[in-house]
Amino acid sequence: MTITQLEYIVAVDTYRSFVAAANKCYVTQPTLSMQVQKLEDTLGVKIFDRSKQPVIPTEIGEEIIAQARVLIAESEKIKEIVTDRQKELSGELKVGIIPTISPYILPKILNSFIEKYPQVKLIVWEQTTEQIIQQLKLGTLDCGLLSTPLNESALTEIPVFYENFVAYASKSSKLFKKKTITPEDIDMEEIWVLNEGHCMREQVLNICQRRKATKGFQHFEYNTGSVETLKRMVDMNNGATILPELALAEMTDKQRDRVRYFKSPEPAREVSIVMHRNYLKRRMIEALKNEILEFVPKRLRTKKKKEIVEI
Repeated sequence: MTITQLEYIVAVDTYRSFVAAANKCYVTQPTLSMQVQKLEDTLGVKIFDRSKQPVIPTEIGEEIIAQARVLIAESEKIKEIVTDRQKELSGELKVGIIPTISPYILPKILNSFIEKYPQVKLIVWEQTTEQIIQQLKLGTLDCGLLSTPLNESALTEIPVFYENFVAYASKSSKLFKKKTITPEDIDMEEIWVLNEGHCMREQVLNICQRRKATKGFQHFEYNTGSVETLKRMVDMNNGATILPELALAEMTDKQRDRVRYFKSPEPAREVSIVMHRNYLKRRMIEALKNEILEFVPKRLRTKKKKEIVEI
């Protein structure tokens, strides 16, 4: 049994295809298949059911692959021992960021991070929470920047900041006429929200759950995954929306006039760096966290006088 063989069965499990796994491992498909077969012969069991398309692990194969992931992670820690002795950080850091955080954080820290750590290649994917969770569990991402808590036993969360939610209202909205608001003031029939699959949608609905929906007829339903689109819908139409506070940074004075803050305790989201519980690249992840903290305003680094909204 070799580490390479374990890497191959993990790759087949991840991509559910011998051809795709071989491509990702930079070997030919016959080479990979032969090594997987050798491992199965050594163990005396079938790890994969090759009669199914896509290929799936057998029942015992699932247990073997889960242990293989642990062993590969532990072997990578040996490399980290050497890397940690080096003064300069180097290598790849694969990061997943949800779309409601990415545009307000990534452009602000990217150049600074690259200048400080020129030997680190930052590879970023903008994905939904569920996609990032899955990729972290599979080991195809090193970390994610997500709204938490996730309540996932396989993952480790390090809270970084606590971002307030604010209302953004058109002049026709009842919210516009108030200086500060409460969740009870919100009428869900006039609120533009993100489509399903975005954790911020669930948080907005949780903020608004204190207000019972009134009966009425909505003439239009719009599905979007963009916070910026929600702002434009309010600008160009009626109604209101709920925004994360960092989305206010580049607003015009006219747009800021439409912002209404919640009374204390203000609803907020906890934003964390999330890794697999056996995570690697600790120094690089710590460097990323510190870079984010340098950008985030001090008031967002504490959860005092805030109510963390569940996902």
